[in-house]
Amino acid sequence: MTDIAKSNIHTKGLCARFGVAAVLAAAALGLSGCVGNGLDLFGSKVDQSISTSTITDGKNKDALSDEVTVRNAVTSADMSKLDGKPLAWANASTGSAGVISTITEQSQNGTVCRAFETSRHSYAGVANFQGKACLAGDGNWQLLSFQENR
Repeated sequence: MTDIAKSNIHTKGLCARFGVAAVLAAAALGLSGCVGNGLDLFGSKVDQSISTSTITDGKNKDALSDEVTVRNAVTSADMSKLDGKPLAWANASTGSAGVISTITEQSQNGTVCRAFETSRHSYAGVANFQGKACLAGDGNWQLLSFQENR
């Protein structure tokens, strides 16, 4: 019995084999320019123009919004009806909520102030705060202090 089949090596010419190798080399050389410029392995060029705003300066807007909500709850509370009972509050814009456990009202030199203690349940966790709001001369309440108990 005689084997009459030939392998592919003998059917293709030398020029075709070098042509395939040349196309593969050109593609690899072209792609290396894209990868080499994009990675910047040695850190020689850092783009300082991009800012992600991951670090805030001072208090964030959610904390300020919660402070305003607590101030409004404290200052609008009817002290005669409250009678030492806790007062719940919630801020729909931040998702925070809490309970004002105590509110005491004092009057000094004709200025009415309310000191309070509250909890705040937020996405950051649970924390306790104490603060003080006073009635200003123009009839508006101002939050003078709002500090976390540690």
